[in-house]
Amino acid sequence: MSMKRQATPRIATDWQTLPLPDDTGLSSAMQLRVQTVPPRHYFPAHTHPWNQLVYASSGVLTVTAAGHCFVIAPRQAVWVPTGVPHQVGSLYGAEYRSLYVADEPPPQVADGCTVFIVTAFLRALILEASRLGDKDKAGSYGEHIDALILEQLRRLRALPASLPWPRHASLQGLCETLYGDPADPRSLDDWATALNISGRTLSRRFERETGLTLRIWRQRLRLFKAIELLGSGMAVTRAALELGYATPSAFIHMFRSETGMSPLAYRQAVLAEG
Repeated sequence: MSMKRQATPRIATDWQTLPLPDDTGLSSAMQLRVQTVPPRHYFPAHTHPWNQLVYASSGVLTVTAAGHCFVIAPRQAVWVPTGVPHQVGSLYGAEYRSLYVADEPPPQVADGCTVFIVTAFLRALILEASRLGDKDKAGSYGEHIDALILEQLRRLRALPASLPWPRHASLQGLCETLYGDPADPRSLDDWATALNISGRTLSRRFERETGLTLRIWRQRLRLFKAIELLGSGMAVTRAALELGYATPSAFIHMFRSETGMSPLAYRQAVLAEG
């Protein structure tokens, strides 16, 4: 599939664009940059002639790439292969570390955009690389740190944590509406009527383009938005209402079923990490 045809969610009109970093090339096989995204700001779509690991050190990031949307909380990272157009933003503000990894020698981390849980050991290695800086990494110690980081990247556990985006214009409009307002109560039949097609046709088209039913897609969207809201420090009850749940208990049940932990426990863990 041509990258030019892949669709991603459009940034809200009240978000501000950040200037892209002046990255002219890598001075070594691995390079690290610390970047801050203010609330409702984003780096527009761009590419690199190298691989990139986007690691959220504090706050929650929204990364769109390869026709998917990724919500990255602290202790998570997304691998973006060489040449893949991507944009990075944050609703409530975040700090992240970009780990640039050259193609030679081949890193052998992942073929496509992939979300990982960052282990405590890898986090410590990234912090040490950040402390050293590019100039101080030229010696054998710095090279050992880089080698350990790369080996740890190859051992990370991948997460099924992406939200696929359709290419068809009418389906994009549907998804963009729900992305902007996850609490929108309209059913599949309501949306089919609005699009002047049958519910069966809408269901078939949506699943063909995203690989998910509309119900599962909306559930995953709400989970991603929950991660974003809780990661910003929002209270559990307010997050439940923002996402359209009738009661906090229904929201808690969904979140626990999907993540294995309660929203409150997740919120506390993320805030402690940040």
